[in-house]
Amino acid sequence: MNDRVTPPMHATPDGEAEISLVIRLPWEDVARLGQEAGRLAAQMQRPVTLDEAVSSRLRSRPAPAAHAKPAEQPSSTAPVSALPRLSGTA
Repeated sequence: MNDRVTPPMHATPDGEAEISLVIRLPWEDVARLGQEAGRLAAQMQRPVTLDEAVSSRLRSRPAPAAHAKPAEQPSSTAPVSALPRLSGTA
């Protein structure tokens, strides 16, 4: 991650934006994404891709406002993940 390259951003017809990223995930996280895709497919009554499952998961969690004052960091030294952990339940 030493190369600082801004990935290209594309506007989509539905008024959103799309960027493509390459990330490395442990197999356990890929399995959780598969479970999320299965849950979403059952809910939507159609096949769902892992991309859709990720997008759905990211949208289901409210993002902090960009202008908001950052929250105080907890005093614990436990690492904090930048992305929400996926689980089998919503």
